[in-house]
Amino acid sequence: MRIKVDIDDELVKEAFSLSEFKRKKELIHEALKLFVKAKRRKDLSELAGAVSFHEGYNYKELRRMRR
Repeated sequence: MRIKVDIDDELVKEAFSLSEFKRKKELIHEALKLFVKAKRRKDLSELAGAVSFHEGYNYKELRRMRR
């Protein structure tokens, strides 16, 4: 999809300085991927109270068994 957008030049310069990209197209694609990934990531606070553990679950015992 082609689109014409005005983007803050200073923001683009800073983004280039923080990345290895040489072209604006690459930079924008990566920015969009990161945005989508961040929005899809479920906020852990939303899971509060939604997770139940098996009766007798003992995380300390499981840690001991790993050693």
